[in-house]
Amino acid sequence: MPLFGHRSFMRFWGARVSGAMANQMMLVALGWQMYDLTASAWDLGLVGLYQFLPALLLVLVAGHVVDRFHRGRIAALCMVAQGLLAGVLVISTQGGWANRELLLALSLGLGTVRAFQMPAQQALPALLVPREVLPRAMSFSSAGMQAAIIGGPALGGFIYVAGAPVVYAVCAGLLVLAAILLGGVRYEHAVPPRQPLRFATLSAGIRFIWHRPDVLGAISLDLFAVLLGGATALLPMFAKDVLHVGTWGLGLLRSAPAVGALATSVVLTRWPIRRRVGKAMFAAVAIYGVATMVFGLSTGFELSWFALLVSGAADMVSVVIRQSLVQLDTPDDMRGRVSAVNSVFIGASNQLGEFESGATAAWLGPVGSVVLGGAGSLAVALMWMRLFPGLRNRQQLQAPS
Repeated sequence: MPLFGHRSFMRFWGARVSGAMANQMMLVALGWQMYDLTASAWDLGLVGLYQFLPALLLVLVAGHVVDRFHRGRIAALCMVAQGLLAGVLVISTQGGWANRELLLALSLGLGTVRAFQMPAQQALPALLVPREVLPRAMSFSSAGMQAAIIGGPALGGFIYVAGAPVVYAVCAGLLVLAAILLGGVRYEHAVPPRQPLRFATLSAGIRFIWHRPDVLGAISLDLFAVLLGGATALLPMFAKDVLHVGTWGLGLLRSAPAVGALATSVVLTRWPIRRRVGKAMFAAVAIYGVATMVFGLSTGFELSWFALLVSGAADMVSVVIRQSLVQLDTPDDMRGRVSAVNSVFIGASNQLGEFESGATAAWLGPVGSVVLGGAGSLAVALMWMRLFPGLRNRQQLQAPS
């Protein structure tokens, strides 16, 4: 059956894209509104930090909940909760009583909801399509996410001209649509046997990952490669001080990785990688590191944009292989807990990666920071190939019998 014939998956895909579009728009509006209120870069950083911390603090609880209850309903409830928070933003901004403390509190609320939403979403595709179709489904899902990442901020910035309440109202509408679509997701959910709520039960996902070298290698590769190689946080410095292109150039630079990732995910949906997946994944991470180094050393806008495009394309190859492999190697009763840990690793690589880039830039300057980070990603790929030979020699995404 073609991918589009799996109705529950297509509903899930539509919900994920709608929710991601709303999240991207909300991030733009929240950041802009916070900066309007406080003119503080520190407060801008706190908005992101407050949304990351709940995922770290609730990782064990969220994974247990996702493994026990219907994942589609959990994701739908999370969309409804975010819609309500967007409604609070509409009312408070329209009424003139939105302040720094309220925005930070709502950021913490959004982070708490997403701590449950992310692992539920990650664990759903493997239940909605046959195992042999999963790599194509993951690629198609990633294509939708990249489209939302590209279009969401642009649409949010455009609508913000009419006022922040209008942005938040559109976000609420998109989140309600996502909840409705998720309500139509159907799969066979067998209620697992009740287990006592103790640390051994909650931490089972961590133990599972630790004792599965391929899963551990795939998840940790994402953490360290992206942590070291991310250059997104420094793009304003490159646009202004290195490439001298201004805000229009900054917008193009920020979109380049997403454009590369979107194009690659569309290709992988049509022609998924079926052989030598381990070597393909490590090669993609190595290319990501080299492309990051080229961007750091470039003094021409065209080469810099192309290097970021290649880095986004290479990262998407690695992401699709890693996510498919983790889902296929994890039994259904563990996917929620494993996905919760994976969500923390992804969040940590992005948030801490921005901090790492900023810290090294203060020491080495933006060029030195990005070149060192790219070299670090390349070194991680080479090191992980030696540390996880089974992952390096993995031939197919399906685990061997």
